[in-house]
Amino acid sequence: MIEIEHLEKRFGNFQAVSDLNLKVNRGEVFGFLGPNGAGKTTTMKIMVGLMNPTRGRVRIGGIDVQQEPVRAKQKMGYIPDRPFLYEKLSGHEFLSFMAGVYSMKGKAGADRAEELLSLFELLPWADELVESYSHGMKQRLVMAAAILHRPEVVVVDEPMVGLDPRGAVLVKNLFRQLCHDDAGTVFLSTHTLEVAEELCDRVAILQRGRVIAQGTMEQLRQQTGNDGSGRLQEMFLQLTDPEKSVAAGAGATL
Repeated sequence: MIEIEHLEKRFGNFQAVSDLNLKVNRGEVFGFLGPNGAGKTTTMKIMVGLMNPTRGRVRIGGIDVQQEPVRAKQKMGYIPDRPFLYEKLSGHEFLSFMAGVYSMKGKAGADRAEELLSLFELLPWADELVESYSHGMKQRLVMAAAILHRPEVVVVDEPMVGLDPRGAVLVKNLFRQLCHDDAGTVFLSTHTLEVAEELCDRVAILQRGRVIAQGTMEQLRQQTGNDGSGRLQEMFLQLTDPEKSVAAGAGATL
């Protein structure tokens, strides 16, 4: 469903992403992990068409994001780490606007918006201006907008930021449903490693723009020499240690 081939991004002399290769299957929750500055957000912005690569390509469902951006974006939903919204609109108005962007006209768009406002427990505030929403409510509205058109792929950057425990559980259940029930794909970046360990079928760990390890939890344990009880946080710290990560081998695939 997601194919990233030889992806590179330079900003002047700085190499943010270097020869990145990933393949994510339909029905997977895929974790994209790494320390600050590893190149995760840059990669995701290229994936969703907000930034052009220096080299390489991204395909979503076989569609090249750079060559056919509109078709690719029709298959995707993007949830950034900070909610960007039109704050002088109400929740209803914002989702109506987004339905128009995705050519969801009339009753179909309105019904879908109502369904998602209910799912994300925003109906009591649906006619209030977005500027009055809390950060967590804004994050829920962004998520509703991202899946309004029932995308096949959802790209998510730090989904739990600002969410209360109830909201976090709701979002986890939503991601499971999107992948395991609806055969979609979630590409998830988070610093909350407990969330990644709980949700993700596979993960890739990025450092200095390169994948240093990827695979299932069991495969990561094998690479790092941990027994069956090894936690993702321990393995992440071991793999991203500046001295040990060189020994692990850049681009190692499990």
